[in-house]
Amino acid sequence: MTADDLQAKLIPFRTRAIEEGYPWEDIDPLPAEEVDRWIGHARPCAVLTSGGDGPVAGRFGGPLLLPAKVSDPEYPYLASVDFAALPKDATDLPLPPDGRLLLFASLDEPDGEGNYGQAIYVPTDTPVEERDKNTWKGYPGDDYYQQIVDSYPQGQLRARTEPDLPYYELPGFPNADELVTIWRDASDRSRHLQLGGYADQEDSDPDPLGRLASSAVRETRLGRWGSGEPVSGAVEDWVLLAHWNPDIKNREGADVQWGIQRADLEARRFDRTFSTLYWNP
Repeated sequence: MTADDLQAKLIPFRTRAIEEGYPWEDIDPLPAEEVDRWIGHARPCAVLTSGGDGPVAGRFGGPLLLPAKVSDPEYPYLASVDFAALPKDATDLPLPPDGRLLLFASLDEPDGEGNYGQAIYVPTDTPVEERDKNTWKGYPGDDYYQQIVDSYPQGQLRARTEPDLPYYELPGFPNADELVTIWRDASDRSRHLQLGGYADQEDSDPDPLGRLASSAVRETRLGRWGSGEPVSGAVEDWVLLAHWNPDIKNREGADVQWGIQRADLEARRFDRTFSTLYWNP
């Protein structure tokens, strides 16, 4: 998606921001100069949903197909994405041109600590075998949580390219909070899976990706995540790989973020993906 395409898709947001405001939240129309500078931070992202007319680029659920040398996943299986089927320039991330990305996520009640998911990359033409999707390290006898996992969505995913804007305040924007509020309403991305763009959760200030980076540093130092390799705590060294906003009973309002250091993404080190879960019941 070109910069002009991004700008065109943001016309409704710009119109609302500078002409209408957001009367439901007592937000008056905002200065056009500030709105245009905010729009200058737009990033392309791939939004994957069960509906729409975009190309089929993955699916929620389905068989878990992994190379024999890959260990059983530690978290419930969520989705697979076919990189080759994504629209051209769907994100500004250095993603592989083909192969499949498998995403795993826990919706266990978060305590603010730890890693909550993983990502596995399967290159094209790699031999795979079907695995039991219930080999993740769950909680035997915990029927309540098992019901949540059993409620994970199923079915094919269609991809479309959309612009994304920050969900948190940026320095130099006096009306950042108002811009975020208007963007949330205009974008309406609930119940979707997204690649690239900005990290988002109900409480998004500051940048959730910064919290993710800090958590990765802490978990590495404690020896609870990774292979001992150091990670950066600087948010600018990380990118949002994926975001999922579930629509699952007893987990409404949850947000899962998968972040990865840009250098690891460029090196195809998807095993270095760190995931956070935010849920405000």
